[in-house]
Amino acid sequence: MSEPTADSTDAEPTAAEIPAATAETPADNAADSAAADSAAADTAVVATPAADAPAAGPALDPPTTEIPAAELAALADRAVVVSRDEEDPAVAVLTFNRPARYNALTTELKDAVLAAVLRLEADDSIRALVLTGAGKAFCVGQDLGEHAAALADDPATAFDTVERHYNPIVLGLLDLPFPVIAAINGPCAGAGLGFALACDLRVAAAGLKFTTAFTGIGLTADSGLSASLAHAVGVSRATELLLLNETFTAEDAASWGLVSSVVPAEEVLPAALVLARRLAAGPTKAYVEVKRAVRRGAVSAMPDVLAAEGAAQARLAATSDHVDAVADFLAKRRPTFQGK
Repeated sequence: MSEPTADSTDAEPTAAEIPAATAETPADNAADSAAADSAAADTAVVATPAADAPAAGPALDPPTTEIPAAELAALADRAVVVSRDEEDPAVAVLTFNRPARYNALTTELKDAVLAAVLRLEADDSIRALVLTGAGKAFCVGQDLGEHAAALADDPATAFDTVERHYNPIVLGLLDLPFPVIAAINGPCAGAGLGFALACDLRVAAAGLKFTTAFTGIGLTADSGLSASLAHAVGVSRATELLLLNETFTAEDAASWGLVSSVVPAEEVLPAALVLARRLAAGPTKAYVEVKRAVRRGAVSAMPDVLAAEGAAQARLAATSDHVDAVADFLAKRRPTFQGK
């Protein structure tokens, strides 16, 4: 399936077309008009661009990349937009910036997302991140036009993007040393769903459509979706969603615990920013340990979980945030966390 021409980008399919066409689809085959109309418009929260900074602490599982360091900043400024929240510069916003194609993932966009994640990980002034999409969609997964061309060119290398892009992007999002909130402003499918589930919390637009999508084009999942979806909604429901490839709504996702809240489309980014500001004012190092503990605890035996929790508390014992918060508690003061 090739991507629609520029002349057809305004055409939007019906809801019935989504399951068969979306899994990692071209943008115009990714969402029905009702879902697209409910998605948030291009983000208006534009602030100071995120600056490069010395590396903070080590990531949990540092992502690997072949992108030369000199190219990172340039890549991250094209297909994605990285900005700072004007109200709290400790909050960054990473926006997929291919709205005409519903943020379908081309090589350029994937390179840019990975480059941006690497830059954000190295910036110790950031204490929370919001991930969202420009235009009417969050992200509908792989651009199938580009994928079809890759298959025609060399089937043996057509899936190299999984190890080159999808795996390090997911690991990079998981390992960022601060909380990450997905502001899911519109249709979310395939690898886009995998990226959303690599975030710590999710805010979704009312009525938007999700789909796993992969079996619709004869594939199994990538982007960690086999595990992250099962952890989010349970093995039985995850298996059903992956096998049957049926759409589900933001309201369904909320009832299953997959998203934290559902709000009107125009409130998705503002609601995510409110949440991000709250987290940015909290104990950042403790949040990193929580992220690590939950991620590993889901697949570890209880003795290992208990040992890991003890080790994490020992690491946090000498942090300024912990020492000062205990003193504030005893003095009946509200704690102020510095993220140190």
